[in-house]
Amino acid sequence: MHNFSPISALIGGIIIGLSVVLYFYATGRLAGISGIFENAITNTSLRFSNILFLFGLVIGPLIIYNIILPNEPITFEITHSYLLIIPGGFLVGFGTRLGGGCTSGHGICGIGRLSVNSIVATATFVAIGILTVFILQQFEVYL
Repeated sequence: MHNFSPISALIGGIIIGLSVVLYFYATGRLAGISGIFENAITNTSLRFSNILFLFGLVIGPLIIYNIILPNEPITFEITHSYLLIIPGGFLVGFGTRLGGGCTSGHGICGIGRLSVNSIVATATFVAIGILTVFILQQFEVYL
């Protein structure tokens, strides 16, 4: 686990938690990214807060790695395989629709509200993630 850094993980978790609280108090809505994204592209009464939130998801890491920590290497890599990325993206989109939200909505906002559905959904996300990594490592699938 050479990518794990407890200090940056703690700071990131605190920032995410504060962002969720700030978003809720500013808009009166939960900060589930799939819901915000869906509303941004499908809702006729487009809310500026949705666009601003999504813009922040893109611009935030760029600011961190280009201005605040310009000499820190980004070593995280998943895959370059379109055979994995395209079906994976489709399955994530399908799963968030089927599950009534994404990991951020269920894992951060839902668990914070003690929602049983969100606790079950998050446990399922984590279990399937662990199973997927285990299978890929056991069979050394490199597409």
